[in-house]
Amino acid sequence: MAYRNHDAAYDLNLFDDEFNFSTAAPKREIDNEPQRQGRKKPIRRNKVVKLPEEELNRIRRRKHSPVKIALGAVGAGVVTFVIGVIIVGQVQLTELNQKIITAEKTLADTESIYIQNQMKVESNLSNAEIEKYATEVLGMTKASNAQKEFVALETDDKAEVSAQKDNNIFTQFFESLANLWS
Repeated sequence: MAYRNHDAAYDLNLFDDEFNFSTAAPKREIDNEPQRQGRKKPIRRNKVVKLPEEELNRIRRRKHSPVKIALGAVGAGVVTFVIGVIIVGQVQLTELNQKIITAEKTLADTESIYIQNQMKVESNLSNAEIEKYATEVLGMTKASNAQKEFVALETDDKAEVSAQKDNNIFTQFFESLANLWS
């Protein structure tokens, strides 16, 4: 049933003129062919405008405004400055962090050495060692009752009240107010 209509062919020119098909058949001219009934093919005209070469070069050239160039340069300078400040800040921050890490390591080492020295001192200076050094090297003895001296005071304990300074009128007024509240 599909083969009964073998004289029907597709005319691709009806769909689009942009297709470039290369065939062995000679190219048909559209104007000489009779129009098919029912569907009319619109006549397409070439919409390309030809301009002289000088006009094309003038249009192609970009027009650079000095104000736009100056604003662009200032903007680029600002962006470069901000990026530079950020980079310098990060470098300084990194250097300070390295100094802090180095100082913390030095502190930890120094604390370790201090603790070691404290342990050595405490082990060398026990009470027995101190007594031995005091008696043998310095010739010291423990205090006895013969070495103690007692002092007796014949007068009784006294308490003196110091004289108050004369206050001015304002301080006396504030003190009287304070005494009223208490």
